[in-house]
Amino acid sequence: MKNDSQIFGIRAVIEAINANQTIDKVFVQKGLQGALSKELMDLLNEQHITYAFVPVEKLNRLTRKNHQGVVALTSPIVFADLENLVMNVIESGETPLFLILDQLSDVRNFGAIIRTAECTGVHGIIIQKKGGAPVSADTVKTSAGAIFKMPICKVDHIKDAVFYMQGSGIQVVAATEKTEQTIYQADLTLPTAIIMGSEGKGVTSSLLKMVDQKAKLPMFGSIGSLNVSVACGAFLYEAIRQRM
Repeated sequence: MKNDSQIFGIRAVIEAINANQTIDKVFVQKGLQGALSKELMDLLNEQHITYAFVPVEKLNRLTRKNHQGVVALTSPIVFADLENLVMNVIESGETPLFLILDQLSDVRNFGAIIRTAECTGVHGIIIQKKGGAPVSADTVKTSAGAIFKMPICKVDHIKDAVFYMQGSGIQVVAATEKTEQTIYQADLTLPTAIIMGSEGKGVTSSLLKMVDQKAKLPMFGSIGSLNVSVACGAFLYEAIRQRM
């Protein structure tokens, strides 16, 4: 069975996947057994669809229907291919500007970032398949519809996206307080991909070791950090200011 953003029931989810429905994430009840559940798990692994094992209480909160231990969240968009997107932007002659979101978890922050990215001419947003905020109805609402105009790519690992950007001549700049350089000292007129970190941990340390530049926003108050969507807006508008 299906509503606007969910598919529930093992057979219904299997049929949706086989029909090439865009599935964002599947929640599977812990300890689910049986031949049909095995068929589903094999299909999820084969199609590289993100899933998580959860207690039945989580599924009951998602739907009051007979979910049979499985609820899938559908995506309102079709995800773009990273390599094709980067190639198309480079061939267009425009100076690339991308966003990479490292484990961002709040759907409202995600939607707000998409909205700002569309307004500032970002060419695409890259997210990781596992661990990040889903593309949900709340994301669509908070983005004010910008999600339907902004290419979004899902990758297995953010590191792969960073390597690909750098190999394509695009510098990768991490937004982090772990640097002395401010955003106003970074050269954003170059082809650039900006990494924004998660709400709680920021950009992961392994990624910080890979980036071409690190940059921070100067802070003058007693609170040590900004909301990630606000910080992202400041970074993007500084890129626009430099490029005007």
